[in-house]
Amino acid sequence: MSSSAINAESPDLVCQLDNVQGLVDALSAVRWKRHQDAVIELSEHGIILIVEETGCLQAKVYLQRELFVRYEYSAQGRPRFGVSLGLFADCLNTFSAPGHSSLIEIRYPGPDMQLLVQSVDSPDACIYAEVRTRIPDMISWDYNFEPAGSTPLTFTVKSAALKEAIDDLEWPGSSIQIKLQPVPPSVSFKGEGHGDLQIDFMYYVNTDLLIAFHCDREVSYRYKYKFLQATTSNLPGSVIKDNRGSKLIIGKGGMLKVQHLVSVARTSNQHPHTDSAGYQQPSRIAYIEFFVKPEEDEDTIN
Repeated sequence: MSSSAINAESPDLVCQLDNVQGLVDALSAVRWKRHQDAVIELSEHGIILIVEETGCLQAKVYLQRELFVRYEYSAQGRPRFGVSLGLFADCLNTFSAPGHSSLIEIRYPGPDMQLLVQSVDSPDACIYAEVRTRIPDMISWDYNFEPAGSTPLTFTVKSAALKEAIDDLEWPGSSIQIKLQPVPPSVSFKGEGHGDLQIDFMYYVNTDLLIAFHCDREVSYRYKYKFLQATTSNLPGSVIKDNRGSKLIIGKGGMLKVQHLVSVARTSNQHPHTDSAGYQQPSRIAYIEFFVKPEEDEDTIN
């Protein structure tokens, strides 16, 4: 199809990305069920994709404009539209080839308010796709994440270890208690089913797993297992392989924030966003955030 087919009059956004697989990984990280709607918000600073579940779980994918090799934004305000997350991720996946970093262009809106995607790095062929959008039928709930006090209640654990711990605590319909205590400095995950299972991360003892820890008082909150599992169930293989750290923060009222980092850097050593030593600049990272509400009968230790 001719590239002229993708040209829309005065698009709000035209951007190009050179690592499609990194984008697919980032979107897949927040895909916890087969049929899932998402809201995409555009701005001069980048793209935010939001998904949520019954007012108890929300996830956001932050794609800063620095991730893109081209980012032209001309909209007034911040356009928002709904898409099928699975359809969008599967569509992007068709542009990804193993061992090859494809360059794609994304435009919005198309003639019928579609999200338009095409490959732009091949002189011989062009892959073209249209993703239907809709008026968002969900309104993001206000998670109102606030610090729990003057000292942040936070810890950073290796992503692979976090996923393994949550997977090991699986019990249908169960809850998971997360407990932080300053003496001895540690984090405990406790699951309850027909029996109890507890996994402890001891700071100073397991510094290879529990990378950072900040806590000035003992706190304990319970979270529905299926929502907690969603925060790690689809972590991309690249995150598990590199074993990056995932940061967890407990805010006011027990609101839990889980943060992951997904690389969207091109694998080529010649890419301008990679320095001579091969280190990826922070701008080549997609930020993933989950917000999990505690159960109503949470047990708070003051």
